[in-house]
Amino acid sequence: MNGVPARWIVAAMIGVAFMGSGLITPLYAIYQRAFNFPEVTLTFVYAVYALGNLAALLFFGKVSDCIGRRIVGIASVALGCASMLLFFFAAGTAWLFFGRILSGIAVGLASGTGTAWLADLDEDRSRATLIATLANALGFALGPLLGGLLAQYGLAPLRTPFLLYLPVLVVIGLLVAFTHETVNSRGKANLELLRPRVGVPKPILGQFIAPAVTCFATFALVGFYAGLIPTVLKEYLHLSAPAASGAVVFELALAAAVATYLGRDVESRAAMLSALVLLLPCVGLLLAAQSTHSLATLLVATALGGFCWGLGIRGSLHIANEIAPSDRRGEVASTYFIAGFVGNSIPVIVVGLITVVSNSWIASLTFGCSIALFAVAAVLVGARYPSTP
Repeated sequence: MNGVPARWIVAAMIGVAFMGSGLITPLYAIYQRAFNFPEVTLTFVYAVYALGNLAALLFFGKVSDCIGRRIVGIASVALGCASMLLFFFAAGTAWLFFGRILSGIAVGLASGTGTAWLADLDEDRSRATLIATLANALGFALGPLLGGLLAQYGLAPLRTPFLLYLPVLVVIGLLVAFTHETVNSRGKANLELLRPRVGVPKPILGQFIAPAVTCFATFALVGFYAGLIPTVLKEYLHLSAPAASGAVVFELALAAAVATYLGRDVESRAAMLSALVLLLPCVGLLLAAQSTHSLATLLVATALGGFCWGLGIRGSLHIANEIAPSDRRGEVASTYFIAGFVGNSIPVIVVGLITVVSNSWIASLTFGCSIALFAVAAVLVGARYPSTP
């Protein structure tokens, strides 16, 4: 398969991977009741996902540049299947930790390899970035929505979502296995390939900082929603239904997809800087929603957050793709996503720990101020460099 079909199969691989990562969000509270663990453990169950992301990107970020995109894509699907089976058969909290780690590895491989693969398949880097970002957002939108609806209205809330998702993964894996390979293999994988490395060539390091910080800040916001929004809804708005948390995360990701599509012709640096500026009112509204117990304010903050996510990732990822040398594209894309997955986890862990020693309001305030500072820093750095065509 080549051309347009190959492009859409790779996009589906990315989208389905992120769908699996979001499928779990509405189920956290059910697992918590089933296995009787505290809120802080719930935070770590979510955040350990980033360990898998980082393992995939640190140890395997370069591999697809050398042994091919297809084999790494197939591996990501296989690991996704394994993680879903762990959740399906989960008999205790430890199963959730291992499931999240494997899910993180699967998503890390799919995102880094898939992004580089799309750039290989399409000479129009802007269009390749648009497809990758849309796949990410739409996959993440469908996961929590389906997980929440099936958890609330299905007969077996901790079984049905995985029974429906696993066949989708298998189909995607079969399609990927026959998708056009874009890398001429230069040899078999060896231990040298698995040596952790940060793949940003020195000549582009200065230009890479702003996209990386943008990725960190926007993924931190996504992490807050994916890991903590069920707690926020329960504590501040008295909404504990799985479908409610799934719907809020769905709104965030759908808004990101809309922003990505509507902003497809916006120059990449302008899109990135606009998203960083919009992060400031976004976190302000998110804090206001908690302090006033207002669902309407939360929904406005969520829509704005989705626009930040869509514009920020679309703009910053395009810059990262454009400045990367062709023979190190997978490595640079993986390094870019390392920044994002660190942002997706570390702030959530900090919020969880602050909640234990203080309260959730102080934790959210700390989170909001930190994200605002990162956004301002990225704007200052990004404004120094010329526009990317």
